[in-house]
Amino acid sequence: MSAETLETARLRLRPAKVADAPRITSLINDPGVARMSTRIPHPYALQDAEDFLTRCEAGDEKVFAIEHGDDGLVGVIGFHDAGRLGPEVGYWLGRPYWGRGLATEAARAALVWASKNWGRRCVVSSHFADNPASGAVLIKSGFLYTGEVDKAFSVARGEVVDARKMVWLA
Repeated sequence: MSAETLETARLRLRPAKVADAPRITSLINDPGVARMSTRIPHPYALQDAEDFLTRCEAGDEKVFAIEHGDDGLVGVIGFHDAGRLGPEVGYWLGRPYWGRGLATEAARAALVWASKNWGRRCVVSSHFADNPASGAVLIKSGFLYTGEVDKAFSVARGEVVDARKMVWLA
C-alpha cells in the first residue's frame, strides 16, 4: 500500500517524490539536522536525495513529505521495516521549522494512518540521548520508553551514539 495524502490542522502529508529532491537537499544539508539521525549523511548531496526518493517511489519505504502552508515541504516522516515488533518511524524537519509543534502534528497523523490504513498495531522509534526534543515529540505522539538504550551509528557523526528506545501501541 502506498502512502496516501493526509491533512491536519496545519500540515499536508503526501507521498514523497523524486521532484522533492532539491528542497529536501536544501533543508537536510544542515549538520544540526543530519547529526540527529542514523541514516542521513553530511554533507548531503542532491544525488543522496534522489536515491532516497527513488527508493520511496519504488515502495521500499512508506514516506510522507511534510508540507506547511506557503512554505511547501518542511520535512519528511516515514516508516521502514524494523523487525518483529513493527515498523520504525523516523522523521526530520528543516531547522527553520523546529519548535513549532509540526513534528508532533505530523507524527500523530502518520501513526493514525499506520493503524487505520496500514493495520499496524505497534510502531517503534528511538532518539539519540542528546536529542531530548525528539523524545518530547515521540512522547506527545503517544510513545512510551522501553527502558532500553541501544548503540546506534549516526552516519553524519561517523560514530556510535546512545539511542533511547520507544514503542507506540495502537
